[in-house]
Amino acid sequence: MSTPDDDQIDNQLREILPRLRRFAFSLTQDHANADDLVQATLEKALNSWHQRHINGDLRAWLFSILYRRFVDNHRRSQRYARFLELFTGDTPTSPSTEEVVVTHSTLEAFEKLPAEQRALLMLVSVEGLSYRDVSHTLNIPMGTVMSRISRARKALRALSEGEYHKAPQHESSKIPPKLRRLK
Repeated sequence: MSTPDDDQIDNQLREILPRLRRFAFSLTQDHANADDLVQATLEKALNSWHQRHINGDLRAWLFSILYRRFVDNHRRSQRYARFLELFTGDTPTSPSTEEVVVTHSTLEAFEKLPAEQRALLMLVSVEGLSYRDVSHTLNIPMGTVMSRISRARKALRALSEGEYHKAPQHESSKIPPKLRRLK
């Protein structure tokens, strides 16, 4: 028999599950891999439930676990899949042809961004997390979150307007290899 606490935890997780799936899919670009990532995230969360901050944002904690799992898996596998269906869906009104073209252009540009930039934009723009929550979720300083989101938005604008074909590199990759070894 479940306790009231178990029912409350169950309800909280059920409420957040679609958001976890959406975020996982934005990272993995594959439904099966996204489901596996969500399952691994929930297993980790349930096993570590006693370690979470009672007054902390459950969404941010789960997104943090999910993102770290993704990064770990990505480092091991170094493979990506396609991402298009995340933003597709029925809209209450029929979009104009111009809106459809702009949306497709933006989605294509979004696909070209590095995974880190896609993750930042998803967490802030789609999931509605604050910069502070994203900072805690990804374990990076808030100022870094703000500057990286700014660069991601600038890159997305430039890519969707066709200004350049290569996504911007992370600051450390602009350093010549010889100097990087000295760091």
